[in-house]
Amino acid sequence: MGTHMKTTIDIADPLLAQARAIAAREGTTLRALVEAGLRDVIASRSARSSYTLPDRSVGGSGISPEYEDGGWPAIRSAIYGDTP
Repeated sequence: MGTHMKTTIDIADPLLAQARAIAAREGTTLRALVEAGLRDVIASRSARSSYTLPDRSVGGSGISPEYEDGGWPAIRSAIYGDTP
């Protein structure tokens, strides 16, 4: 599988006890169990695609000519009935 590197990680005691019990029951090593778990997590996260916002645009011809030059203040005035 390649080269190996030693590292130290902190694992909660109950989780470590469960992992050791599973490794013993399955006749494997804790290292193999941890590596398999990491591979599963990495594979599942790599398989996730990023979310793409669905296109919810509607037809139309863009901004009305009377608001093109006025920008947001003109649009706001029209919405709220303000006088420019």
